[in-house]
Amino acid sequence: MLEILRPTAVFKCLADETRARMTQLIAQEGELCVCELTAALQESQPKISRHLAQLRSSGLLQDRRAGQWVYYRLHPQLPAWINEVLTQVLKADDPQLAEDRLRLHCMRDRPDRASLCS
Repeated sequence: MLEILRPTAVFKCLADETRARMTQLIAQEGELCVCELTAALQESQPKISRHLAQLRSSGLLQDRRAGQWVYYRLHPQLPAWINEVLTQVLKADDPQLAEDRLRLHCMRDRPDRASLCS
């Protein structure tokens, strides 16, 4: 899967605003579930799930199950250049990302990872 992560494929995948915002949030937070992303981006669950599927199939994200929740994180075997690009993008202090993070951290009934992780 990771062999398809050529620069053109990565940038094409991240050219979509929703996927770019989701990837930035996940990179910053470590991992997030669908309900957290729907709250942070103020988008519908089907739209978020569709974009997560595209990010996962491209090799950028990996998921893990914890009870009823599915959490998404950056794939741990991403090439170093992708991690560096995402690090630099996060340093840009995008106001949209700040708004997304604020909505995320104000979310009620946010899943408690500590109780779900073994």
